[in-house]
Amino acid sequence: MAYQTFRQEYMQIPPVTRAYTTACVLTTAVVQLELITPFQLYFNPELIFRHYQVWRLVTNFLFFGPVGFNFLFNMIFLYRYCRMLEEGSFRGRTADFVFMFLFGGLLMAIFGLFVNLVFLGQAFTIMLVYVWSRRNPYVRMNFFGLLNFQAPFLPWVLMGFSLLLGNSIIVDLLGIAVGHIYFFLEDVFPNQPGGGRILKTPYILKAIFDTQEDDPNYNPLPEDRPGGFAWGEGQRLGG
Repeated sequence: MAYQTFRQEYMQIPPVTRAYTTACVLTTAVVQLELITPFQLYFNPELIFRHYQVWRLVTNFLFFGPVGFNFLFNMIFLYRYCRMLEEGSFRGRTADFVFMFLFGGLLMAIFGLFVNLVFLGQAFTIMLVYVWSRRNPYVRMNFFGLLNFQAPFLPWVLMGFSLLLGNSIIVDLLGIAVGHIYFFLEDVFPNQPGGGRILKTPYILKAIFDTQEDDPNYNPLPEDRPGGFAWGEGQRLGG
């Protein structure tokens, strides 16, 4: 019974969010079991282009470090905001969501050549948070009961939190920069005089991911309860 309940809840997670979070958890699990090491996963341009270890272009987005506070913190934010985007502004547009993943990952890999980052998963999470926050500018948020602010400030609050923990903010700045580029090209520039759509999802992605018609009877989760978390309007982060 417990397995059936878990399986039912698991399969209700939208497909892109389910696939990405599952891949992240499984990658961390096999590293914890010492079946592979982080040295086989990290972003290394020389190994990618000279030794053809192309899997590193993907695996560097899947490892968030050993199981601990940082891993759990990133997984919660990744799952939450990835799911809210997929069930919100990308509802019925799975191909567009996958294209955002590819576009963001490519930009981060290019920038990663210059900022010497070996794992880009945290920056990718910040990108998702940034895009969601800009598309929900009037949502009120509360950070650990200490700070009240509107959603667009969330990425900057997270960057400040990273700074307080003694972490490098380059990762956060990279995520914010890539998120802003995507948001500008997708949401801002097309609505400007003389603007237009620069980012166009390739037909092959639409053929693969957008084959099913949207269910008109679908009742999406309220934005303050995705994934079972009681966060939303007037939401509180961190407890």
